[in-house]
Amino acid sequence: MTLSIIAETMENVPALITNPTSGALSWIKPTYTIDQDPPLDVLLVPGGPGSRIAYNNTKIIDYVKRTYPKLKYIMSTASGAQILAKAGVLDKKRATTQKWAWAELVASGPKVKWVPCARWVVDGNIWTSSGVAAGMDMTYAFVSRLNSTIADRAVNIIEYEPHKDPSWDPFCEIWNTTSGGTLHTMSI
Repeated sequence: MTLSIIAETMENVPALITNPTSGALSWIKPTYTIDQDPPLDVLLVPGGPGSRIAYNNTKIIDYVKRTYPKLKYIMSTASGAQILAKAGVLDKKRATTQKWAWAELVASGPKVKWVPCARWVVDGNIWTSSGVAAGMDMTYAFVSRLNSTIADRAVNIIEYEPHKDPSWDPFCEIWNTTSGGTLHTMSI
């Protein structure tokens, strides 16, 4: 398996945006640009504060839209589902997203069958998770389907015990997603 980092340009991209005044703590060098269109089996669209930038970037949305049909799988963590929704990938599909900003995020995909109480959701070749930790659990479940020995070895090496039930989601009650959620915006 080859891991590639794909970005709009070959300039370093922030791995973590802390806040506007302190900037990024670490940077990642992309291996491809969205214009190079590298062959992929899986595309993982991360969430977090940077996903707001991607959501408003037509080039990135178009990349996801044109790349999806060529993939074996597409995945998103947290607010990354908003990018998949805007690209139309989630239309008429079951999906979940980050619970803290549920009301804002699901509004971006009126054609999506949003699942308010789920750690992660699989609909065909589309995998979506709620928060960051749920993304780790989803990734474990995904890799387990491909090779359970590798998945188990990875979590044992990093000493992580994943939640294996995709319906286990105490955060839907905490953030009241079943009744539409409280409107929070992604700026923290």
